[in-house]
Amino acid sequence: MDNRKLGLLSLIVVLSILVMDQVLKIWVKTHMEQGEEFLMFGQQWARIHFVENEGMAFGLSLGAFWGKLALSTFRVVAVGFIIYILLQLIKAKERNGLIIAFSMILAGAIGNILDSAFYGLIFSNSPYHGGLATFLPEEGGYAPFMMGKVVDMFYFPMFHFTLPNWSPIWPSEPFEFFSPVFNLADSSIFCGICLFLIFYQGSSKEKALGSDKNIQAVEEFH
Repeated sequence: MDNRKLGLLSLIVVLSILVMDQVLKIWVKTHMEQGEEFLMFGQQWARIHFVENEGMAFGLSLGAFWGKLALSTFRVVAVGFIIYILLQLIKAKERNGLIIAFSMILAGAIGNILDSAFYGLIFSNSPYHGGLATFLPEEGGYAPFMMGKVVDMFYFPMFHFTLPNWSPIWPSEPFEFFSPVFNLADSSIFCGICLFLIFYQGSSKEKALGSDKNIQAVEEFH
């Protein structure tokens, strides 16, 4: 596939994920109270549960102003680096799988940056079980630029158990898998990394086989 088609493939992947991610987040933000949830497909282990966090993946948070600023700065730098890598892969005409993998990572990173950058400006606050957020409120948004919160909604509490009292960690404590709440952007980053590892391993094996064949050809020539 030539550079133009690879670039178009990357653009389609990035834009598709970004649109789906933002449409879902905006719907959740404007139609659900924070803390509200409902079942997906009628299953207890698959839920839409609206929470907000300061910006790390899977509901994790650095907290405080400087932590938020550091995280936002890191994200912007990371996006720039990913774009550079992606352009190099397209230029080198790498396999579609690698292009798609980095495009998914890029889309996820941009998706969460958009939340941090603009949601505080265009939405009112979402208090916990305290009403719906308003889009473009007259009094202004709830946070300045790059200080907005990331919207999370996917929650998969697949099973619960209590650790035995003889356990060296958290004895007799209840445990839930999978407890973090995340969004489509987080999923895109995670799946992109997994896809990259799969194709990177495949590329390494192909290069190793190619090197062995070259060595064998040289030996036969001599």
